[in-house]
Amino acid sequence: MTTATPDERAALRAVLDPWKAAVDAHEPEAVAAVFTEQAIFQGLHPYSVGRRGVAEYYASQPLGMTAEYTIREARRLASDLVLGYLSVEFSFTDRPAITVYLSILARHVADTWLIDHYQVSRLD
Repeated sequence: MTTATPDERAALRAVLDPWKAAVDAHEPEAVAAVFTEQAIFQGLHPYSVGRRGVAEYYASQPLGMTAEYTIREARRLASDLVLGYLSVEFSFTDRPAITVYLSILARHVADTWLIDHYQVSRLD
């Protein structure tokens, strides 16, 4: 059960829905577009800073990979900053799905929400 408010959930969905759509469509540049220019990104490989690293990471993912997310918790840290904790199941066409846990900071920038920090953990 989450304690996220409707406004916190809406802020997270504003970045997570286009992120998911771009991941599912295997469009690395579109994935990167939902991140800030200086975003800290930590997937399951070494971290990067900025959109270029995000695009390169998602370009290396297999075709057919899809993502399903569940918001577990959220906190508004400031008027323009929401912390989100999620579970994400990544499915593949040729192997079993994996579940990861994702922490993000969504930042409101120029009338839109963007991901400013992305940290994946895999708990086996």
